Amino acid sequence: MSRALVVEDDPAVQAALVQALNGLGLTAQAVGTAAAALQEVVAAEPDLVLLDLGLPDLDGMVVLTMLRSVSDVPVIVATARGDESSVVQSLNSGADDYIVKPFTSTHLSARITALLRRAKAGPKTGEPDETIHIGDLQIDPNRRHAALAGARLVLTRREFDLLAYLARRPDQVVSRQELFEAVWDQSASADDRTIDVHTSWLRRKLGETAAEPRYLHTVRGVGYRFTNPG
Repeated sequence: MSRALVVEDDPAVQAALVQALNGLGLTAQAVGTAAAALQEVVAAEPDLVLLDLGLPDLDGMVVLTMLRSVSDVPVIVATARGDESSVVQSLNSGADDYIVKPFTSTHLSARITALLRRAKAGPKTGEPDETIHIGDLQIDPNRRHAALAGARLVLTRREFDLLAYLARRPDQVVSRQELFEAVWDQSASADDRTIDVHTSWLRRKLGETAAEPRYLHTVRGVGYRFTNPG
């Protein structure tokens, strides 16, 4: 049974979330501070963290950065901050997904199920798992290792999945909807900036920009194409 950690300082919300997660078949526990959350992640190694950004001891964005320094646990940000800048910042800081309050248990269930399935899944059936070579880029799906010109790329789980998926389809135009379904295991929404944020960070690590792409090219209004820069 998967274990979830709820990081929320409001006792009523905390209790409701624990009850909802238990109802989804997870073993859930809750803490109310960033310090307790970090301690619990290191000690108990949960399968999922549901993180509120408005904590009393540390800003949630700082907590995300600290969590990522000690663990690759999937993190869903649950927040009342629904503005685009907060969403983008949370993804930049290491969140795997976000959900804006108030939300229904059905919505929460869909996000959690998709995230846990992706986190625990091995290579997809039919996906080649041999090492991929494109230009100076080398990607080993089995070891989840990527290197550019011999230097290892430090990628988040989502960044690696996105890179591997696109690199397996060189010169093909891959739609945003396909990426959401294959990499995030969910449908895209019209205002979702998740892919934009992850492609932006992936480009930085590949040493390129949207204005001057080498590997990752935007096909306006459709999606992306991964090419050999040589």
